[in-house]
Amino acid sequence: MPAILEIDYVQWEEFRPLSLDLRAPDVDGAPVVVFLHGGGWLRGSRKVFTPGLSDAQSFDRIVAAGFAVASCEYRLSGEARFPAQLDDVETAIEWLARHGGEYGVDASRLVLWGVSAGATLAALAGLGRDDVRGVVDWFGPADLFAMADHPMGDAPEDTREARWLGGPAASVPALARAASPALQVHAAAPPFHIAHGTADEHVPFAQSAALAAALHTVGADVELLAVEGGRHFWQGLDDTDLVFDPALRFVDRVTR
Repeated sequence: MPAILEIDYVQWEEFRPLSLDLRAPDVDGAPVVVFLHGGGWLRGSRKVFTPGLSDAQSFDRIVAAGFAVASCEYRLSGEARFPAQLDDVETAIEWLARHGGEYGVDASRLVLWGVSAGATLAALAGLGRDDVRGVVDWFGPADLFAMADHPMGDAPEDTREARWLGGPAASVPALARAASPALQVHAAAPPFHIAHGTADEHVPFAQSAALAAALHTVGADVELLAVEGGRHFWQGLDDTDLVFDPALRFVDRVTR
């Protein structure tokens, strides 16, 4: 099991310190996976890859494949609204660029890997920067206008997206567009590996299909893995090799 270094990477005025957990293989100059947790921007922890998966099945698996992992926390929507979370992610990337060498990792070969809400942040950060080698997007919301039409039993102003934006997407259209990766794609986008279960009840598979289609339209390098019967956070998936192996092959390809 790799050692875990807990590092404060920023403290915004009037906010708590934000930390990352850095795990690295026993080699110098390993590429870096920046991991962003899920939880609807409402909750979640950098300590948990996905509910139901142990460290050995997730973080340690990535390190064993030869990559460092920086699992980064960000402000939740009860603390700050969009785009604060994106600012946090970009600050973590910049911290790694400045200090990664001190910890024996090569942050010039950096991939963003997010799940659910974290995948939205990973996609947005990757689309907004030119120093990201690739993005692994696992079942992230990609079009917040379409998400507003996906009923989850909450009042429109109480959905996770509305709490993140400060109101339903239709009431804050500029923010909703800026927070929707599928509406921010461009020809210079980094390579994307997108994986999503076809039975996901929380974030419809159509979200990832729309992002992949938008990336394909502008000529970007994009892979879409449709996991038949897969649910959110891969619940009920007996063999996680099905999703981890393609993601790790992608990270290896884009960081060589």
